[in-house]
Amino acid sequence: MSPWFLGFAALGLAASSASTWVHYRLLHDPTYVSVCDVNATFSCSEAYTSQYGAVAGVPVALLGMLFFGFVIGLVVLCSRSKSAAGNLPGYLFAASTIGLAAVMYLGYASYFILGTVCLLCVGTYVAVIGLFLTSGAAAKDPMSSLPVRAAHDLRTLARTPAALSVALVFVAGALAAVLMFPAGTVAASASEGEQAAPAAGAAQVREFEAWLAKQPREPIVAPADGAAVVIMKFNDYQCPPCRQTFMEYKPILAKWAKQAPGKVKFITKDFALERECNAGVSTDVHPAACDAAVAVRLAREKGKADAMEEWLFANQPTLTPASVRQAAKDVGGVLDMEARYQATLTLVKGDTAQGAQLKVTGTPTFFMNGMRLPGLRPEFFDAAIAWELNRVGGGGQ
Repeated sequence: MSPWFLGFAALGLAASSASTWVHYRLLHDPTYVSVCDVNATFSCSEAYTSQYGAVAGVPVALLGMLFFGFVIGLVVLCSRSKSAAGNLPGYLFAASTIGLAAVMYLGYASYFILGTVCLLCVGTYVAVIGLFLTSGAAAKDPMSSLPVRAAHDLRTLARTPAALSVALVFVAGALAAVLMFPAGTVAASASEGEQAAPAAGAAQVREFEAWLAKQPREPIVAPADGAAVVIMKFNDYQCPPCRQTFMEYKPILAKWAKQAPGKVKFITKDFALERECNAGVSTDVHPAACDAAVAVRLAREKGKADAMEEWLFANQPTLTPASVRQAAKDVGGVLDMEARYQATLTLVKGDTAQGAQLKVTGTPTFFMNGMRLPGLRPEFFDAAIAWELNRVGGGGQ
């Protein structure tokens, strides 16, 4: 038995266990920030809370933990039988081939669609690739004979009480873990309109409100227009978490617009992560972000800002300066973007300068009546608005 098998499996189990713990904390504590959330690019939380963070409601991190637990159990059981030990590389190669397909898909989704790198996830990717390479190199028998060999080893397992007990305990534990893990919230799509956010538990809301009450506030210049609660979002149209919060928060804001008309004002501020309009960044993280910010501002003059934002977020993975400018014409009705670009870019720079003064370093960053908020799950964003309205006597309860 190669020690590499156990080594890679142990690495994967450690990384996936840590990932599962982070996912669990994210579901239980709206203010929790993982140590692997370095910035907007390196963020485990963004990966776990995205649509790629779970399969049929089961966290991918938990599935990874069960996979590596299965591998370790397989290594231990096969080491106790000479015939099974010879088949172990084939079993691991088959299992890691499936695992490799999964991590390649998740890695692509994380980096190319979400625009984030999950450091804990990378640990599981390395473990799966390591198992795939080492088991493939060690497998001597043809894979076509693996089903026959597996059937023989399963019969041996069934005749060995201790081994059978271990296998049954693992299966039972895996089912219990899947069934008992708390269900996460599903991101609402922008087309869901008036759908309300799922309700948070009463105990969680009380803890969250106690946390809100302790937060400092900063004086922020923003037009309230009579609203009791002013929410400001520093936004980048190429930022995947900005897209996610746009979709998730839209129905909540629509609900409060009906429940407390004029009491909640939402302001989008530009904080494009591109050097052309943001002096605070050293590289062009999102090379079409400045164009997108200008396009929305000019579309707003035509009464088509909402449609422009919808288009930008819907097409976020493929945005280029050229495609944004074409959409400004087709979607936003803007026919003079070239002529007005530089003048409008000055307004975008004003937003980024304000963000820099408020120590904004990434997107999205939210402020509610001067209180900085972390990225919140929809139900806690809803709870934060309700709490603030109640605090300032804005009504709507």
